[in-house]
Amino acid sequence: MGESLNGLKRTIMCGELRESHISEKVTVMGWVQRKRNLGGLVFIDLRDRTGILQVVFGEAINKEAFEKADLAKSEYCIAVTGEIVKRESPNSNIPTGMVELKGESIKILSESETPPIYIKENLDAAENVRLKYRYLDLRRPDMQNIFMIRNRANKIVRDYLDENGFLEIETPMLTKSTPEGARDYLVPSRNYPGMFYALPQSPQIFKQLLMVSGFDKYYQIVKCFRDEDLRANRQPEFTQIDMEMSFVEMEDIIALNEGLIKRVFKEIKGIDVNLPIKRMPYREAMEKYGSDKPDLRFGMEIKNITDSVRNSEFAVFKNAIENNGSVRALTVKGSSDMGRKKIDKLGEFVKTYKAKGLAWIAYKQDEIKSPIAKFFSEDEMKNILSAADAEVGDLVLIVADVDSVVLQALGALRLELAKELELLKDNKEFNFVWITEFPLVEYDEEEKRCVAIHHPFTCPMDEDLELLDTDPLKVRAKAYDIVLNGEELGGGSIRIHDTKLQEKMFTLLGFTKESAWERFGFLLEGFKFGPPPHGGLAYGFDRMIMFLAETENIKDVIAFPKNQNAYCPMSEAPNVVDDKQLKELALNIDKIDNKEE
Repeated sequence: MGESLNGLKRTIMCGELRESHISEKVTVMGWVQRKRNLGGLVFIDLRDRTGILQVVFGEAINKEAFEKADLAKSEYCIAVTGEIVKRESPNSNIPTGMVELKGESIKILSESETPPIYIKENLDAAENVRLKYRYLDLRRPDMQNIFMIRNRANKIVRDYLDENGFLEIETPMLTKSTPEGARDYLVPSRNYPGMFYALPQSPQIFKQLLMVSGFDKYYQIVKCFRDEDLRANRQPEFTQIDMEMSFVEMEDIIALNEGLIKRVFKEIKGIDVNLPIKRMPYREAMEKYGSDKPDLRFGMEIKNITDSVRNSEFAVFKNAIENNGSVRALTVKGSSDMGRKKIDKLGEFVKTYKAKGLAWIAYKQDEIKSPIAKFFSEDEMKNILSAADAEVGDLVLIVADVDSVVLQALGALRLELAKELELLKDNKEFNFVWITEFPLVEYDEEEKRCVAIHHPFTCPMDEDLELLDTDPLKVRAKAYDIVLNGEELGGGSIRIHDTKLQEKMFTLLGFTKESAWERFGFLLEGFKFGPPPHGGLAYGFDRMIMFLAETENIKDVIAFPKNQNAYCPMSEAPNVVDDKQLKELALNIDKIDNKEE
């Protein structure tokens, strides 16, 4: 049975003790990392969130404490009082390794069963076990370090925004469903049977209304929710650093956020982010890297070789060009000896991105090896290699199709090759880029209408306003994403603040005036009363912490995450509720047993 503290106070944390504390009497509390009985001495490595301290108990020091210490086992929670002394066998691997605590009294605060996972760094355990016993997983020093980083980043962001005149204002968690994009999580209302609140996918409309309210600078570190099919680094609930500013243009928002990025990465990683951060228009990013979130830590840019094969009779290339498509290539430096088996595997890879296949040319010292060589003269082949910027020893990989397929396939292939060839294995670089001039809308074949690339409140670029009526797919948006090492860290835009333009945008997206007012009426109503020009940006805070903590798993940076199926193995949520609760909510549920084992 565990003992109570009974007035005993912790005086210092385990990991804080140094040689300067020698001869001091202290009380520490924590968990037993391990225990060693060496006859007349018992050694306990005591752990709290600041580190590990060696505690020694001896019959000669205090017999009662020695005997009680010998009862302690791994993960027992204990309190120890004693004197800090110089350690006879120093341990240079830990900060407290020059000292130890001479245990004069011990309280066993609570006992522990044998834990189902080891409490150690770099644990190699099944994810479902780690999530089921998350409270033990979080005891591990490397996990606790991540949450200390998260806490520091949170404070740095708040301090920076406070210094720049921002007010933190909370927006509602129970809002109206406006299904445009991902699915909403719905919450039934007891007071209004048959009606539902939605959990916010972002505070977008409310933060724009705060600008109408005259709060020039708003921010919030806020939970958001999306009921979407999960991918490796997606969670149903996630945290945003959300901000909005009035009387600003894109340059103002970018400048403020570059300062924020510089502060966070300097204070946590000791890295000097060079400002201004480079910018790249969306079109250039797609043409060169096949992605609107390009990883710029390595080259291998996509090359458009269409002109060099325009007169080719090779059917694959010819058909693509005749269908207003293109022929593009990646040049893989020093890989002309890549095996046929590997190349075929890459060919299968691009097919998952709707490409019909992969043509290749191995530019060797003595020969040009390629299954398509027979379709081209020697001069034509030289032109292709020149257009692809290929040199002796390189491998050229080619896709021909409509532009959207070619760019997506080669963009994904570029990243796959970086992984296969370990191009980024020891790369610790933080390569930021702003992507600008996004298209305002794209055409959705399924819905047979235009859909917003960002959201319906994004403002078109002034010089493209006339195209809204004549060629909307060519309209560029006042939108900007901050990308880091191939991941979108945040994104934002200047918003529409003119009611007529907003209504025109809704019409372009296929809303009738009635349906637009039904969904977004409270925003449009607010815009009748002198809205200021405004814009903002939101960061994925969890993703930012992944970079700062150098982990590739988003679950590592969220205290109690869900698994791939949006299920919590620890709390077993979601789960059934009582019939009484359902009745109060006027809900009748079809019985489906899809609970995870």
